[in-house]
Amino acid sequence: MKPLNRAAILGYGAGDAANSMIISTANMFLLVYYTDVAGIGAAAAGTLLVVARVFNAFTDIAAGRIVDRFHSDRWGKFRPFLLFGFVPLVLGVAVFHVPDVEPGLKLLYAYCTYFLVCLAYSLVNVPYGCLVGAMTQDPRDRARLAGARTIGGLSVGATLGFFVAPLLGRGGDVQQIFTVMTLVFAVLGSGLYVFTGTACREQVAGSVPKITWRQTTDALRVNSPLVVLCLSSVLLVTGNSATVAAQFYYLRDVLSRLDLFPLMAATQVVITLALAVLMPRPVNRWGKKAVFAAGCMLGAAGGLVVFLAPAEAPWLAVAGMVLAQLSAATVSILTWALIADTVEYGEWKTGVRVQGINYALLAATRKLGMGFGGGLVAFALAWGGYSSSVQEQAAPALTAIRAAAGLLPAALVLAAVVIMSWYRLTDQKHAELVAGLQESR
Repeated sequence: MKPLNRAAILGYGAGDAANSMIISTANMFLLVYYTDVAGIGAAAAGTLLVVARVFNAFTDIAAGRIVDRFHSDRWGKFRPFLLFGFVPLVLGVAVFHVPDVEPGLKLLYAYCTYFLVCLAYSLVNVPYGCLVGAMTQDPRDRARLAGARTIGGLSVGATLGFFVAPLLGRGGDVQQIFTVMTLVFAVLGSGLYVFTGTACREQVAGSVPKITWRQTTDALRVNSPLVVLCLSSVLLVTGNSATVAAQFYYLRDVLSRLDLFPLMAATQVVITLALAVLMPRPVNRWGKKAVFAAGCMLGAAGGLVVFLAPAEAPWLAVAGMVLAQLSAATVSILTWALIADTVEYGEWKTGVRVQGINYALLAATRKLGMGFGGGLVAFALAWGGYSSSVQEQAAPALTAIRAAAGLLPAALVLAAVVIMSWYRLTDQKHAELVAGLQESR
């Protein structure tokens, strides 16, 4: 098996940059867009986000089955799907362009457009994620791919934080900002998907080209590490998504320091770049599971600081948000490496290499977490009496924002650590079973 070259690693990172033009934009700004621009009530917007993400979880699983059944002798199992990456990007333009009609039709339009994006995104994102396991079985190369993916995604998040968030203060044509942004992303993102499909080669062949439903269920039934990872992922992504969705409200309404948004974007870039380079070292020394748990504990501490920091001490709140960012980046990098390990575990147990459905299940849990996180923030705003028409929010609304940005994520991260204590696929055991698989081949 050939070692990965720079073009392959860069190409894989480019794919998640394209992904983030869809998913990060929605996570960071869709709730704000619905409540403050489109004029949809907070509770109605929260319900929409939750229902759409539940739907998205099922589309991910369906996409996983489609991928497992697909095979091209020339292009492989996964790369052909990336050529359709432009579809969800174009649909994203429609999501951020809700027409000014009566409330019922407005909400119906929001449901239809966002559901279509969820469906199209699953058919691109699931095969993209499966590429890690098909490109290499080397742990260090997988860590490099996971780091490249995280850098690609957060480069878009940084762009949104640096250049878009500061423009969204009250006043100005916010609708025009979102329209231009999504159009630009549709063009750039389509090119990035094509680059990923060209540069990333599949070197690890499946045990069978087309996997039956019986083989899929048999492989999932014995894959306990996958189940533990997925359960933990739901909690972690719910907490992280709540932090991201609440950050704009927290900086603007609690701290009155929306000017700090670019700073938070900058710290996220620095943290991610550093971890992408340094992560293989602690992983080699302590193992992925131990580093994963340590990252979660940092997130819990950061969430408590964000919740308790007084408005008069914004830099204390920033310190808490930085800890949360460090936690999110650590866990994200390791999650993409861990899911690839569960593929080999399933193959070791059953003799069938099931990739699409493994990644689809993890992606489904992440979509559920994104929906739950955004929905919980919206419900918290509604509970606290948030109003987009006032300059200063009442005390109950500020408390709700604090809880959504800090206390809730901290509790969810601690619960995820408890669940991961049942994850038994250590790095040593993974290396042993991979050696056995290679010998049997």
